[in-house]
Amino acid sequence: MERNIGFKERRYIEELRILTKSTALDCVIDDRFDRVIYVIRPGDMGLAIGKKGENIKRLQNVLGKRIEMVEFAESPDAFIANIFKPAEVVGVDRSAQEGPLNVLVRQRSDLGIAIGKSGCNIEKARILCRRFFGLEVGEVLLPQVVS
Repeated sequence: MERNIGFKERRYIEELRILTKSTALDCVIDDRFDRVIYVIRPGDMGLAIGKKGENIKRLQNVLGKRIEMVEFAESPDAFIANIFKPAEVVGVDRSAQEGPLNVLVRQRSDLGIAIGKSGCNIEKARILCRRFFGLEVGEVLLPQVVS
């Protein structure tokens, strides 16, 4: 998938590198929810967050926006699971041909976490999956129990 990173995104990625010594693969400025979403190189997440989240707090003060971080994964399923953390994703349903894929979470309490306030987490998943894998994300559902 072709990703274009503008000047502002490059500046934010460089700011992250200077403050945290970690590497971001991509940066999305989401004006709708007033946040910056970083896609962090696998293995750099602890470095990016810092002890007790101090790096995120510092970055939020510098940029003046809420900061969210997602660890990149090569497979779409693992990447989707990383996007929705701390909600526990049990699978991705690709039953509809060429349609959007649905994300399955373990329990009912994970639904609210996965969707997020005003749908911000599901929107983050839609943006990142489209950007990295060209996939459309549909809904967050509980797995169907077969009796």
